[in-house]
Amino acid sequence: MENETKKEKNLPPIVSIIIVAALISGAWIYTARLKSQEILWHPARLNPQDEISLKNGTELPVRWGDMGVKMTEAGVIDKEKFENLYSGRGGLSESDKKLLYNSDNGNLVINSENSGVMLNMLWALGLGNKNPILTEGPMVTYGDAGLPADLSAKTSVTAEALAKAGNFASTGGWTLAKGNAMAHYGMHSFITLTPEQQMLIEKVSKDIYRPCCDNSTYFPDCNHGMAMLGLLELMASQGVSETDMYKVALQVNTLWFPGQYKAVAVFFKSKNMDWNTADPKKILSAEFSSASGYQGVLSQIQPQEQKGGGSCGA
Repeated sequence: MENETKKEKNLPPIVSIIIVAALISGAWIYTARLKSQEILWHPARLNPQDEISLKNGTELPVRWGDMGVKMTEAGVIDKEKFENLYSGRGGLSESDKKLLYNSDNGNLVINSENSGVMLNMLWALGLGNKNPILTEGPMVTYGDAGLPADLSAKTSVTAEALAKAGNFASTGGWTLAKGNAMAHYGMHSFITLTPEQQMLIEKVSKDIYRPCCDNSTYFPDCNHGMAMLGLLELMASQGVSETDMYKVALQVNTLWFPGQYKAVAVFFKSKNMDWNTADPKKILSAEFSSASGYQGVLSQIQPQEQKGGGSCGA
């Protein structure tokens, strides 16, 4: 027995080499699988239950180009105010500055570190870009705005309606423009949409909610809603499909509201629903993504720790 044990311990060199090679090969295959999963990671597949670090970010299917230059030149973003805001937060990164000052930017990359900067840039875009959603939608028809409910025959907005539209968090809260924010409200042709593209974003915007408000993106009364509107306009103008719009919107919302969507994922699990195969449009609906919908979800699960539940300010 002792001799047999010694024989097992003293394996021939060739056998040892084969075993080591097998272990290295297995590790390589495992690593390759992880990398392939990372490459194939889809925006709609972000699982807030996992502590996923998105420091390297994910590329959105839209080019930023010279949008930052256009907005700073138009004054919807005051460069000095914008930089001063972030000087107290460690300053803008080189990639952030490129989005503001360069004209040859490629596709947007959003991650856990730059999601706040992207929120503000997209907020400015949604606020400043000329679009009927701003001048004919709930922003000017909400409450007693001095306008009839049906604006299909109107070509302009009354001064009274515009004044009241300036009282929302998405308008009155934008303090990084040159002059008054309402001087830029729907005033700049940053993005021009075809009638078909406009119909698409009106349809999609009515389906996308955010956990800080009870209104859809079609009523962008807070910074997250206005920023999402800007992102939808950008996607529509560059031919992104309706399906992919929902996928990207879910990914971005998850970065802006990580704690809230972690709770939604926990709720899904408690109901034997798979977050990874759920329809992004369903997750973004009022049932799960509105403020009241989220509170309903929260009431049915053990309260989760809130992480970065975006405020409606710059």
